[in-house]
Amino acid sequence: MPPRGVKLSIQDNHVMMDNGILKVTLSNPDGIVTGIQYKGIDNLLEVLNQESNRGYWDLVWGSPGTKSTFDVIKGTTLKVILESEDQVELSFTRMWDASLEGNMVPLNIDKRFIMLRGSSGFYSYAIYEHLENWPAFNLDETRIAFKLRKDKFHYMAMADNRQRNLPLPDDRSPPRGQALAYPEAVLLVDPIEPELKGEVDDKYQYSCDNKDNKVHGWICKDPAVGFWQITPTNEFRSGGPHKQNLTSHVGPTTLAMFLSAHYSGEDLIPKFNAGEAWKKVFGPVFIYLNSLDKGRDPLKLWDDAKRQMLVEVQSWPYNFPKSKDFPKRKERGNVSGRLLVRERYIHDDSVPAKGAYVGLAPPGDVGSWQRECKNYQFWAKADDNGYFSISNIHAGDYNLYAWVPGFIGDYKYDVDMNITKGSDINIGDLVYEPPRDGPTLWEIGIPDRSAAEFYVPDPNPQYINKLYVNHPDKFRQYGLWERYAELYPDKDLIYTIGVSDYTKDWFFAQVTRKKDDNTYQGTTWQIKFKLDNVNKSSSYKLRVALASATLSELQVRVNDPKASRPLFSSGLIGRDNSIARHGIHGLYWLYNVDIPSAQLVKGDNTIFLTQTRGNGPFQALMYDYIRLEGPALV
Repeated sequence: MPPRGVKLSIQDNHVMMDNGILKVTLSNPDGIVTGIQYKGIDNLLEVLNQESNRGYWDLVWGSPGTKSTFDVIKGTTLKVILESEDQVELSFTRMWDASLEGNMVPLNIDKRFIMLRGSSGFYSYAIYEHLENWPAFNLDETRIAFKLRKDKFHYMAMADNRQRNLPLPDDRSPPRGQALAYPEAVLLVDPIEPELKGEVDDKYQYSCDNKDNKVHGWICKDPAVGFWQITPTNEFRSGGPHKQNLTSHVGPTTLAMFLSAHYSGEDLIPKFNAGEAWKKVFGPVFIYLNSLDKGRDPLKLWDDAKRQMLVEVQSWPYNFPKSKDFPKRKERGNVSGRLLVRERYIHDDSVPAKGAYVGLAPPGDVGSWQRECKNYQFWAKADDNGYFSISNIHAGDYNLYAWVPGFIGDYKYDVDMNITKGSDINIGDLVYEPPRDGPTLWEIGIPDRSAAEFYVPDPNPQYINKLYVNHPDKFRQYGLWERYAELYPDKDLIYTIGVSDYTKDWFFAQVTRKKDDNTYQGTTWQIKFKLDNVNKSSSYKLRVALASATLSELQVRVNDPKASRPLFSSGLIGRDNSIARHGIHGLYWLYNVDIPSAQLVKGDNTIFLTQTRGNGPFQALMYDYIRLEGPALV
């Protein structure tokens, strides 16, 4: 028997979409999801919350120079875009005019909700528009949030190896929970579920890169029901494939993040000038519901959610959204080619850029894509032979960017690219020549934009998350920054080339040191190495790639730690806050430091790396990779 058609019911204060599998109720005309009825559960959303705090779009905005404001987006007008047995699409709009200046974000916002016949879920997307004659503003964050029933949903899953029972929200409040160094991190002192006692809960322990953030959600075990947020593409997210965002966390809460400054700071907050026209479609994303018969393992719902995620990814771009601002497949273009790497001190010939991330983003400087946050980006991963194919690109002007695991720096194709509707461009072979002046004398780490290969200590037993014990992501444990002073109580880290092992002897972050008076100070790390001879007619090159920086300054000195002026200073950089947020990378920085040969000697040498700032525990650098190059070979 064919699936039942979709039915729409409009009341004074609510509107319902029902396809026989689920029924979704939204407030009228606000467009807040107030109820989701499914499999005999009258509402999957938290019935103890106000209707406006269950399922909603929100944003954080501010006029330049003012404090930012949190805003749950409430529509003022409901419009039925399409009503048929196969599909219902609803629009909830909120329009701006000059009388609202300073009190409401200067955007026209059109929130859309779609239900299809036979679909076990619903879709949502929104169109944001800033017109030419409107005032300046900053858009710190925008997302969709769902607050589920705490009496039903206790098990969260976001990856095969990142899923567990989470505490109840009550466990985070005193006296059951004790706030730690910042409000998001809470020690569970007397949780309702006693097996969680002594653990730390922090929503940032469940962040992940955009490229991995495709499906996450919650499982109710009785009855066996799953609630999943599926994002089939990253094209509308800011910052590229490696930008990190929140997923699901204690609440139970599930988020669809579109814009945020997490793990990046101010650089990823779009700032719109007065008179700057802008329009963007966020989504659609899919809210997927699934269930299992009694007696079957509820955790199998995760496997089904992953299968549905693949279906959604393969269906992108969707053919059913009715907004003219959402381009269909035939209105998009494709780009393919091959990326090679030429590193003459490693290989005689060019080699395939295996596993390279290749993308189209708005025109800009080399590497500008990781800070781009206003428009769309389209990325693909090259195969083992360097071939890539980027599909379903919006029409417009772009640059092609790339970075290659195993090599420092960023690639940018020197020809601007114009994508037109239906275009299919093969740009042939491209060659990336990474920064390189001479042969490698020594290196520390792996150039992969992460500090994960370095030494990550075990956490203090008083502050553990059991999920990350014996886990590849052990850096997600709380309080690791405090372990540095325990490992190096009297002197800072000293690394000896040819003797030390970076997986054991290079701490994953150059953090501050807490002093006896509870103040903090910067730290100086040493790299000791020998030179058999020094070419006095040429300079040497130190390459320092950073995986993250938080209100830090890197100074480099050579053989004289007390030199009044450093050979190099980065100045104050970074607002990633990756240490406090349990990340292993933030934004990428690459510094190329010339070392005059007069500062080097035959025999023993030392490079001093000083992080000078020391106002708190979270000011830190994470290194990605360090390399010393000798003079160029003739």
